[in-house]
Amino acid sequence: MNINKNRWGSNSLYHIMALFTVIIWGTTFISTKVLIKQGLSPEDILFYRFMIAYICIWTICPRKLFARNLKDELLLVATGLCGGSLYFIAENRALGITLASNVSLIVCTASIFTAILSHLFIKGEKLKKNLITGSFIALTGVAFVVFNGSFILKINPAGDLLTITAALMWAFYSIILKKLDSKYSTLFITRKVFFYGIITLLPTFLFTPLTTDTHILFQPVVFGNFIFLGLIASMICYISWNMSIKHLGAVRTTNYVYVVPLITLISSSIILNEIITFFALAGALLILSGVYIAEKGFHLPK
Repeated sequence: MNINKNRWGSNSLYHIMALFTVIIWGTTFISTKVLIKQGLSPEDILFYRFMIAYICIWTICPRKLFARNLKDELLLVATGLCGGSLYFIAENRALGITLASNVSLIVCTASIFTAILSHLFIKGEKLKKNLITGSFIALTGVAFVVFNGSFILKINPAGDLLTITAALMWAFYSIILKKLDSKYSTLFITRKVFFYGIITLLPTFLFTPLTTDTHILFQPVVFGNFIFLGLIASMICYISWNMSIKHLGAVRTTNYVYVVPLITLISSSIILNEIITFFALAGALLILSGVYIAEKGFHLPK
């Protein structure tokens, strides 16, 4: 028992960091929605968001330019693809052709995908009964929160397939991080994620040109939201997320993704004056219960 308490005590900071990250990410949809209303495309938003994050992180981690070998450098390219360009392009494009409720629900399966992929590719990561049970309880809670009492699921194969792709990309991102975090610092890895996220995004501007109108970009509401998305939601949150994966593991950290719809529900109520229904409250309870049960599977203290 004392050993478990010590383990929890040594890792509590990283649980807090993971929770902080999903709290911030649960509110980013508001900033993104504001920017889209100002005439910016999803690709514009991702480019400027990651560019701000990259410039900021370069000031504190400028020295090491490349990985130790080509294999690791290619893995870093993969993190930029999976955790950057492909993830956000798939998710944001899905939002344009299917219901937001579908996207919110399906993206949360990233936690389940991560558990399965970790079991397959990471030595020592096992699928435990409590983890599986907790994950599905949390996913049920997500469904309650997302549908909020209106259980109408309209199937859109293209949109839903894009959303599944986004969830898979985030799962692969988490797995790749686990393979790199013992070799390189969190700051170096995170900087490379932003760099390769930007580089792999550039080809999309051949089809949808990047918005460079300074009249739009320097409007206070646009500039302020970009600072929030770039500095806090990207640089700080990616660092804290990557550190959490390094110390807690890919599966335990990604399980916090289930909290995102709960935070979105609360922030929507406060900022957009949306009503919280009984179904939403029930979903919140299921999410928190599911996360707790999944954590118990890793022998956290009773």
